[in-house]
Amino acid sequence: MYVPLPIDDITLGEPLPVNVGDPQGQLLLRKGHTIRDERHRQWLLMHNPQVKEDEYRAWTYRYTTAIDRALRGNQSLEAIAGVTRPMGFDDAVEVEPDARPIDEIWADLHAVLTLLLHQGEQAQDFVGRFLRLEQRMQALLRSRIDDSLFVLVHMLFDRAMGYSASHALLCAVIGRLVAQTLGWDEARQQSLQRAALTMNLGMARLHDDLARQDAALHPEQRRAVWKHPLRSEVILRRLGVVDPAWLELVRDHHEQVGGAGYPQGRAEVGEAAQLLRMIDVYVARISPRHARSGLPSPRAARDVYLDASGVPTPLGTAFIKALGLYLPGTFVELVNGEVGVVARRGRRANTPLVFAIVTRDGLPRGEPPLRDTSEPAYEIRRAMVPDEVKVRLQPARLLARL
Repeated sequence: MYVPLPIDDITLGEPLPVNVGDPQGQLLLRKGHTIRDERHRQWLLMHNPQVKEDEYRAWTYRYTTAIDRALRGNQSLEAIAGVTRPMGFDDAVEVEPDARPIDEIWADLHAVLTLLLHQGEQAQDFVGRFLRLEQRMQALLRSRIDDSLFVLVHMLFDRAMGYSASHALLCAVIGRLVAQTLGWDEARQQSLQRAALTMNLGMARLHDDLARQDAALHPEQRRAVWKHPLRSEVILRRLGVVDPAWLELVRDHHEQVGGAGYPQGRAEVGEAAQLLRMIDVYVARISPRHARSGLPSPRAARDVYLDASGVPTPLGTAFIKALGLYLPGTFVELVNGEVGVVARRGRRANTPLVFAIVTRDGLPRGEPPLRDTSEPAYEIRRAMVPDEVKVRLQPARLLARL
């Protein structure tokens, strides 16, 4: 059963929450696409656009629920009048259970995100594809957070992987963890996660190129890097993103309190944008590039934990509380001479669980034992960068032993 599309209620440029067809069932616009302008709207009207009745009821229910929530909250008439029909990102998406190894699932998500970032404003059905990616991420993170961190860190360490997507995925997962530690509500966590995934949309290909580049940035590259927060915001708007918190975070993720950041030198920067910048800097610092090794995880963590005067910040404290000093997937040397890879965050920031992958004699282990670094015999002597470790790991095989 089909009903007419309430086309006058739809804001131009916003992603459609339903498929739109004509009375003969011919598809006119897919879910997630936008009505570009008034001329496009008139073209649709000429074809008598229809939508499925059950989809229309679900769409309308979300709209009336939002109105009801505003009324119960005693919001002003202006605020109630400003409630728009939820579009695109409020849709629930059923995610089929995926029995594949977790590294294969994240590799698939990496490929999807790489394509979205590279296509940029040319992406078709950006909203729908992004939502499906996000839902699949959330399905993994509900029960396999440390495993996911492990896999994403090793993607970041793999110079053959596209850097921009690896960076974005790890930033998004870290952002969720720290935001949860801070007690932020779901809407704020979601905006932060979405901003982390898309903050470099305006320079994704350049982001990949710079990770493989030996030379310093030339002037054109420097200009592109400087402008990318604003360009990313513009592209997201064109693709139908209307969440002001998400857009603000993308715009401000390189700004710094006091005005030392870019591209606009804002003196006042919101807490969420400060956190996103902190995470962005941390992930960049632990990332090996073609021209250099990354920093050890504890060094990068301390850099974001402390302010310029060496005093811990509230955001930095939450960061360390959520992640610890040793991120799953990073490497350490133990006091007994073994080399290990961090498998799980520990009870304290400096005592993770570690797989001992290399013996004290320098021989790789086929079945690495798990070491609790809170025990004196297995304390961490130092953190290591990935270039120091010559053993090739199989993440899924290791994680299956936990």
